[in-house]
Amino acid sequence: MSSAADTIDIRVIRSADPAEITRLYRLAGWWEEDWNGDFIMPMLAGSAVVAGAFDGSGRLIGFGRAVSDGASDAYIQDVVVDPDFRRRGIAGTMVRLLLRELRDRGVDWIGLIGAPGTRGLYERCGFEVMPDHLPMRWSGNMSDLTEESTATEK
Repeated sequence: MSSAADTIDIRVIRSADPAEITRLYRLAGWWEEDWNGDFIMPMLAGSAVVAGAFDGSGRLIGFGRAVSDGASDAYIQDVVVDPDFRRRGIAGTMVRLLLRELRDRGVDWIGLIGAPGTRGLYERCGFEVMPDHLPMRWSGNMSDLTEESTATEK
């Protein structure tokens, strides 16, 4: 028999309590102590689709989002589930929800960079490794962006 505490509600959301997102990011090890969280509301507003998972009391226990141009390409990001609720299919359900929403909007190229240990989750959702591609992250500084350093050679 399941109780209200066992019920997980996963749905598209437009907003969330920044403190709850911060809590999930901390649990995932993604939060830098010097961050103030001012970016969370603009991050949500700038996302194409946001999924939230809520326990029976309404507490946010899972989160994921997609960024997109809204026409052809999208990337799924920040999929996180509270460790107390992992291994229940919540992350997969959120990812499939994000995929359905993106596909319903006509987006046909959807990618992601998964954290170590998440390959099985994403493969079960239909993703495959792109062996000839290289995920990269910019770690430069503003001086790398001067006109001289970005000019193409003739």
